[in-house]
Amino acid sequence: MRIDVVGRNMDLTDAIRQYATAKAGKLDKYLGDKLQMITVRIEPTAPNHKQEYNVELVLDVEDHADFVSHATGADPYAALDLVVEKGERQLREYKDQLKNHHHQRP
Repeated sequence: MRIDVVGRNMDLTDAIRQYATAKAGKLDKYLGDKLQMITVRIEPTAPNHKQEYNVELVLDVEDHADFVSHATGADPYAALDLVVEKGERQLREYKDQLKNHHHQRP
């Protein structure tokens, strides 16, 4: 599984990159090899507003459309925590659907 961490309109520090990689790396426990790629995009909001960060999480899952989550936080770490929770919920619900679908009888 590949994890890309991208900063838009900002320079990413190694600490933020490592934190994002560690948080996103835990998502593979839900689908294993079916989760092919994770992309994390971090972007500060418009400069004329108070400083916040928008974070987008894109989960590329085999045989399914990409799961996309968005979150905004006062700092990039808080926004990363929120967006990973959302992505985790999406993967958990998808895994439950797969599990329940296979156990249903016609």
